[in-house]
Amino acid sequence: MINLNLNRREKIAVYGAGIFVAAFVLVQLIVVPVFEKRDELRHKLESKRQTLSEMLQLQAEYQTLQQKVAASKNQFNKRQADFTLFSFMDRLAGQTGIKKHVSYMKPSSSVNSETGITLSRVEMELQEISVKDLTKYLYSVETSENMVMVKRLSISRTGRENGLIDAVLQVETVET
Repeated sequence: MINLNLNRREKIAVYGAGIFVAAFVLVQLIVVPVFEKRDELRHKLESKRQTLSEMLQLQAEYQTLQQKVAASKNQFNKRQADFTLFSFMDRLAGQTGIKKHVSYMKPSSSVNSETGITLSRVEMELQEISVKDLTKYLYSVETSENMVMVKRLSISRTGRENGLIDAVLQVETVET
């Protein structure tokens, strides 16, 4: 055992150093980990809040989509059981007075391999029709309750000075 005869000032310095080392070890082993854990928990909490916010946003989008699906199903249920796109387009052409301008109507359908949904299409060519009559027909197609939409439309002038146009349009709907 070492016997140190230290004067008062040296003893204070040794005790001070000991207290400093003890305080340093205490801070490094207890206080710093507590603050690090607190910061880590705050970061996790913020991350969870952000995740919750995204989940709530996705839930709202999902509910909106569910409402749209329900509305679409309701719309399909209102459609006549014997509805066909070709007959609808033909009947609408007669009602709007453009049947005499119809050059051809070509029906087709396709099945989406991923969803199994069948799309029914009708391509129609109208010759020497006025813009007003075409607009009236297109409006009638788009606003019908049969969930029919104009997928493609091509308009060209007839070359004459009478203001008439030729149009090729493709209309489609989902078959039930």
